[in-house]
Amino acid sequence: MLKRVTAFAAILAAGIIAGCGGGGGSAPTATVSGAVADGYLRGAEVFLDKNGNYQWDVGEPKATSGPGGVYTLDVAQTDLGKYPIVCRAVAGSTVDEDTGQTVQNGYAMSAPAGVTGFISPLTSIMREKMAASPGMTMAQAMAQLRSQFNLPADADLLGDYVAGSMAGPRQADYQTMRQTARQMAALMGQAAPLVMNGSGVYVNRYRGMMGEIDQNLPEIVYNAVSGAGMGSAFMQAMLTQMEAFLQSMPTGGGFMNYSGMFSNMTSHTTFWNYTGGRWQPAGMTGSGMM
Repeated sequence: MLKRVTAFAAILAAGIIAGCGGGGGSAPTATVSGAVADGYLRGAEVFLDKNGNYQWDVGEPKATSGPGGVYTLDVAQTDLGKYPIVCRAVAGSTVDEDTGQTVQNGYAMSAPAGVTGFISPLTSIMREKMAASPGMTMAQAMAQLRSQFNLPADADLLGDYVAGSMAGPRQADYQTMRQTARQMAALMGQAAPLVMNGSGVYVNRYRGMMGEIDQNLPEIVYNAVSGAGMGSAFMQAMLTQMEAFLQSMPTGGGFMNYSGMFSNMTSHTTFWNYTGGRWQPAGMTGSGMM
């Protein structure tokens, strides 16, 4: 039976093994390991983002993910838990093991500082919620995300939904996460021409994109679990709206304030209502979804 990975374990214990640097007075290091996924991503760039620019810079620990999306970083012990890990899926190079194909459009994912065990579109949304609202705690971000996903209060949004969707007592919850994460990643990939900047991102456009995804997340969940694909009327309308928004944003300048896009609402009924014998997003816009 698959053991559920708890958020506490993911933050404090997933893959962090203390070690020592080599001789000659080098700084003590620790090995940090985990996995990156939409489906598991093989050949993705993974690094510790010490300056928060979503781009690898000289001096930041970096690795390439292997089979199963597994990565390992050697991190200074003084840096443990202080900085987010970023994953960059590289167009034409990174393989999505769900399809066995290389990704057509590159995209970036991350996680709140200290979360290392599993990096995904879900952890990316959590990081942006907390970055936009500095007072938001991990527990609050998790509670809001559960409500947006229409999942029970003990669902682990930091867990490995790829493995969890295969078997175990929470299989249905993990399947919802996995199906939705695929569509989130597809949106991120389709917006890549407006967001990605060589080996990094236009930070404000990236955060704007994640804000658009966050605001529409219950509808994306509904689209995914209903079996509708990226060609649904809702997804096409959302993509058009998101691209227009991103095109209106500058590619440079200082960090913009996106707190309004990531409001800290944790009430389940803020996002969902029960209509016609099933839960439906409270903010549905008549986009043609079933």
